[in-house]
Amino acid sequence: MIEVEIISGRTIDQGKTVEEKLSDAYFKAVSYCEINEEDFRKLGLKDGDRVKVKTEFGEVVVFARVGEVPKGVVFIPMGPYANQVIADDTDGTGMPRFKGVRGTVEKTDESVKSVKELLGVE
Repeated sequence: MIEVEIISGRTIDQGKTVEEKLSDAYFKAVSYCEINEEDFRKLGLKDGDRVKVKTEFGEVVVFARVGEVPKGVVFIPMGPYANQVIADDTDGTGMPRFKGVRGTVEKTDESVKSVKELLGVE
């Protein structure tokens, strides 16, 4: 397990599929996190492995991939997976804080929930 700073933001794939949130394409676009290569090795991960991301606001299991992020930073595309680990407080702006959330990341054998499962949609 490592301690990290979690950031979220838009991606091209997330933006292209945002209108079809129950599609496989959207699932693939938002159900992962990018981890610095050194942190990725430290966790003993291989491409496609799953990690559990935890913060004081919640936890979520996502696929792990190496990304061009600084050591100690994890990026999760904006969407239902990122929303599980950020605060719902908006400080009156209407937008939650998507950057700088402290948390932990650890390898897991747990499955990544589908968007339907995550949102409780049938």
